[in-house]
Amino acid sequence: MKRILATILFSASLLPAVGQPKSLETYANDFLASLDDKLKSKAQFEYNADERYNWNFVPKPRKGVSLHDLTERQKELAFLMLRASLSEQGYDKATGIVALEAILRRVEGRSDGDEYRDPKKYYFSIFGKPSKENLWGWRFEGHHISMNFSSADGKITASTPTFMGANPATVPDGIEKGKQTLQMETQLAFELINSLDPAQLKQARFSEMALPEIVSGNSRSAEHLEPNGIAYSALTTAQQQLFDKLLEVYVRNYQLGFSHTLMEKIRKAGVENLSFAWAGSLEAGAGHYYRIQGPMLLIEYDNTQTNANHVHTTVRDLTNDFAEDILKEHYEKEHK
Repeated sequence: MKRILATILFSASLLPAVGQPKSLETYANDFLASLDDKLKSKAQFEYNADERYNWNFVPKPRKGVSLHDLTERQKELAFLMLRASLSEQGYDKATGIVALEAILRRVEGRSDGDEYRDPKKYYFSIFGKPSKENLWGWRFEGHHISMNFSSADGKITASTPTFMGANPATVPDGIEKGKQTLQMETQLAFELINSLDPAQLKQARFSEMALPEIVSGNSRSAEHLEPNGIAYSALTTAQQQLFDKLLEVYVRNYQLGFSHTLMEKIRKAGVENLSFAWAGSLEAGAGHYYRIQGPMLLIEYDNTQTNANHVHTTVRDLTNDFAEDILKEHYEKEHK
């Protein structure tokens, strides 16, 4: 398994030296320049192509170029683009999720040549022409990953919808036994829900049965969900600190500049307007679900499948998924 993963993931030593970062546009163009015409035609789409909104997180046929299509050098260039779009913790989670495919193949008793649990079925797609002068975007997607980025004026303007999942959530055996790729998303949420007093718990927990899946799914546009659960303002100071830590686990997956922008947007919309809702078991080992939401934000977490050892998480900007707000502003300026 180690040999398989070594051909998929690239070493941190291949990253640019500290103090010599390249722009995301440069990484994207380096990647495109490495492709022949056939692969480039598979990898690149118009910015507003319907394919940009065709996102999913299950094993299925996809467009774009896969890790199967790429040479080792092309993989390095592709992952440099991913590394520039995420924080260190976000990048570690993303590559950890890819690595779980080989583990899941073994856990399910599949052969080494099995194509359903294939750690090379992860795809890179670029939308538009990467440039500081253009609106453009790109996507990294496969089983349990969908990362959708948009860029304008030389900076990332949207990184949602984002999906990260983990199966197994906790590796049951082997040399990776006990590994949890999305550990803090689970741990902090249990700490928060179990810190609530009976009256607070009655507000937060809307069902003793966990929801079977994240509600927003792979919809193009997510909406506010009901019920809200318990309001941030109804939490004690210590509970609010736990809530803040849980929120930051999700926001800090993104590249530093964008994560700062997103957090400022959440604060501007009012942290006091956020809420926390729970369904299912209050203890690990049985199905549980939660969501954090507010005027412009929806975060969902679900762990019900495979004996509650199979996590799904998603982050949605209710006002700017796929940079819709930025795109609208751009068109209004162009029209004028």
